Amino acid sequence: MSQCKRQKVTLLGATGSIGDATCDLLELHSDEFEVHGLAAGGNCDRMFELIKKFKPARVAMSDAMAANKLMERLTAQCPDLAATTDILVGSEGVTELSGDGGADMVVGAIVGAAGLKPLLNAIKTGCRICLANKEALVMSGQLFFDMAAKHGSQVLPVDSEHSAIFQCLPPSEQSRMGTCDLASVGVKEILLTGSGGPFLNCDLAELDNVTPEKAVNHPVWSMGPKISVDSATMMNKALEYIEARYLFNASSDQVKVIIHPQSVIHSMVSYEDGAVLAQLGQPDMKTPIGLAMAYPNRMTTSVQSIDFTKISQLTFKQPEKERYPCLFMGIEASKQGQAMTTALNAANEVAVAAFLSKRISFKAIAHTVDHVLSSISGTDAYELEEIMAIDSKARAIANAFINK
Repeated sequence: MSQCKRQKVTLLGATGSIGDATCDLLELHSDEFEVHGLAAGGNCDRMFELIKKFKPARVAMSDAMAANKLMERLTAQCPDLAATTDILVGSEGVTELSGDGGADMVVGAIVGAAGLKPLLNAIKTGCRICLANKEALVMSGQLFFDMAAKHGSQVLPVDSEHSAIFQCLPPSEQSRMGTCDLASVGVKEILLTGSGGPFLNCDLAELDNVTPEKAVNHPVWSMGPKISVDSATMMNKALEYIEARYLFNASSDQVKVIIHPQSVIHSMVSYEDGAVLAQLGQPDMKTPIGLAMAYPNRMTTSVQSIDFTKISQLTFKQPEKERYPCLFMGIEASKQGQAMTTALNAANEVAVAAFLSKRISFKAIAHTVDHVLSSISGTDAYELEEIMAIDSKARAIANAFINK
């Protein structure tokens, strides 16, 4: 019997936390997948190790200095690999790699707005998109799915919450991301869960003294610094709320955010007949990544099943506006259209970077986002040029506000 052809994978964001988990799965299932391309920012040491392990045809580093350093190291230490590995430079190189047509699927795990153009380029090849970059839909949801339909590109969610919702929907809706008809299959509402981050139970006055070190110390998930801060402000849940609306074609009334500190239930779908379906699992990203890669099948992972005898309680609560203003600003922005969600994301990226570099306080993140949203009119945006113009304008306003 002839062996099935291995699927080729391009991994964007290969050296981040999602990238690490994806690489574990690619190594575990090397008989089913081969790596076509790897893209990252500036971590050339990690990329060097990945090249030795996976021997990709192409690699892209958005940091030009890191790309040059990688080339020099490969030439000096692994001349055979240097001769067979095409190394692309800069954000343009990442975008070129993602859309070169050499992959059957592209795992989009670049954090932030930087992941948008590469993913839109990947869609044009008609490949499967395993979507871990929530900002892509926050900035271009309608355009994203219109392009996917035009080019026959299948979009599958990788965020644990959206994967959970996906798994709780009937197969008819799983096959139509971006154009679901939730009411037709009896869905009453989507229940999007969030841990509440590290400051869920602290006194509100303590938020005045939050340091970056405290903010990135997530109680459950292991994530990069930017996403960890977003979890602390619950901006990550605001972005996921917007993403859920686009993925599942949901109205604002069909998505509800609830806090679930244990992060055992990754999200739920409530139906009109009173049934609520939930997806439960360990807080490990290999489960949703594996599902997106293997769908409609499932793949083995190193993730252990839950031992329910060891779970003492599952608790839930409503998010407080005073504690999580970013969440409520995001929900409101989603009702105003693509321009406002793009501005929301841009302002947040600038503010979080300023907080991590200790230029502003933790609470100033929300103040910055609020200022930007108040400064930009709520006009809609669709074309990529419009979206990027709003993104640039929002960043300029945010930087000016911070510099004051």
